Amino acid sequence: MKKISLWVLMLVFTASLVQAQETATQQQIDKLSGQIQDLLDAQAQQGKRIDALEKEISDLRDKVNTPVVSDSASRQDLKDLAEKVQEIDQKRQDDRDLILKKIEDLGKTIAVVPPTTHKPASTPKSDDADTPATPQNGYEYTIKQGDTLGLIAKAYRDKGVKVTKAQIIAANPKINPNVLIPEHKIFIPDAAAK
Repeated sequence: MKKISLWVLMLVFTASLVQAQETATQQQIDKLSGQIQDLLDAQAQQGKRIDALEKEISDLRDKVNTPVVSDSASRQDLKDLAEKVQEIDQKRQDDRDLILKKIEDLGKTIAVVPPTTHKPASTPKSDDADTPATPQNGYEYTIKQGDTLGLIAKAYRDKGVKVTKAQIIAANPKINPNVLIPEHKIFIPDAAAK
């Protein structure tokens, strides 16, 4: 009886091994089938690209081998050229209008800027009066055409300097944050620099 149980146990164990091996084999077959399908799809796409390139080469050969009949332009060529010139002229006019509007807006901004007030004569003037009381580390920046304090702060943040527009204004009390004058130098504070 023990022998029969042993044989049955071995038969069950062998059957489970065979089943596990069949499952693993089926998974490998499925994986290989997927890879083969991917390769077939890639080959089909390559075939399409090759066909397109062959057609393009054929068209180029035909163009090269076709003799030039004349250097004159057809009516359609002239019509197309006239349309493109009108389109360019319209874009130029739109750009001109936009520039005039921006200049007008800038003029309004400058007109709104309050006049600077003078300090009373009793206040002693010193270069140190406009700088913060604590020594600061930072960078000197020369203002360029089109700069704003927000853009300058963002540029320095992109470089890893943690600075805000408000900190730049506080570090440069003499500047008007709404009207930056090109070529003037401002101080960009950097609290992290030692």
